[in-house]
Amino acid sequence: MADSHAKMAQSTPQEIIISIVAGLLAPLLAIFLIIQLVLGIQQDHKPDASSEAAQKATLSRIKPVAQLAALDANAPKVEKSGQEVYDAVCTSCHAAGALGAPKFDNKGDWAGRLGQGYDTLVKHAIEGIRQMPARGGDGDLSDLEVARAVAYLANSAGASFQAPEAAAPAAVAGAKPDPAKGKAVYEANCAACHAAGVAGAPKLGDKAAWEKRVATGYAQLHENALKGIRGMPAKGGNADLAAPDLANAVGYMVVEAGGKL
Repeated sequence: MADSHAKMAQSTPQEIIISIVAGLLAPLLAIFLIIQLVLGIQQDHKPDASSEAAQKATLSRIKPVAQLAALDANAPKVEKSGQEVYDAVCTSCHAAGALGAPKFDNKGDWAGRLGQGYDTLVKHAIEGIRQMPARGGDGDLSDLEVARAVAYLANSAGASFQAPEAAAPAAVAGAKPDPAKGKAVYEANCAACHAAGVAGAPKLGDKAAWEKRVATGYAQLHENALKGIRGMPAKGGNADLAAPDLANAVGYMVVEAGGKL
């Protein structure tokens, strides 16, 4: 022990520094080699970007910003019913009473509100009130659609508000439809269902099947054909059908059923 201390005492500062550096060199070299080994392994395992699974995963990640929707700016807007608006927009709050919203079909929640009157409730729904944003947060809803949704909600809680109907289509308000021209449109677009009564469609010329429908008037039947009703899609499933052609086809079927225009 005394010899060791004596040897250290005899060492020069340079010898001590060289000893320390030599002692550190070995672990530093080992760390360097380990880092090089890891980097080499990573280079050998590049991300898979060419396989079908990888491409599908990439498409899935970018899907929210890579989707395009082609909309016809000239297409007529199909106004939703009160239930359709409720199901699409209002149910997120009114089904569970979120943010203090009066629950659907809950008379207690709606009791004080119904006394304000239908017009006031519609005004609140359009403009927004307290925690509810204007138009329920859907700026694309028309005043008519909002009013229908209000009637649907309020009536579930005991009100008897009359939901507003759409104005008669321009094609109806203007010139009368031409049933003679409507026959060709019917055969090309409507006969697939109305000739045989597919999916409950009233058959052409079946006065019994058309009796109640004709009683509602041509304007209502035209609106039903424009928007779709029950099993019948809007415009009979032909979104490109021109408004005058649709009006003529409806006129043709009404006349064949014994109705008047």
